[in-house]
Amino acid sequence: MSAATLISIVDDDDSLRNSLNNLLRSLGYRTKSFSSAEEFVNSNHLHDTDCLILDVRMPGMSGLDLQHHLVEAKSQVPIVFITSHGDDDARARALEAGAVAFLYKPCREETLLEAIESALHR
Repeated sequence: MSAATLISIVDDDDSLRNSLNNLLRSLGYRTKSFSSAEEFVNSNHLHDTDCLILDVRMPGMSGLDLQHHLVEAKSQVPIVFITSHGDDDARARALEAGAVAFLYKPCREETLLEAIESALHR
């Protein structure tokens, strides 16, 4: 991992974003967090993002919609979904569209870190 590695977190749950920020920063990653998919899309961080952690269900644009938007834009940013709102259909759609992992909240820290490492080595 490079000190310049940026992981962007998009989730409407403040406590999850804060927890992930704290965990990832303690491991040396840079993080940016966004409370909505629209906030991420309107930021200037897409091209700087090395890995995107994304929730499925959020107010406004869903995580699956954001993934579709990024695929259409030919973005190569790897996506790790972490959600409590997923079902088999959402999981299948996310993975078929190229997501690295689809994890359910709460997930083990080791499982999340393995998914991030896989995403970064893509």
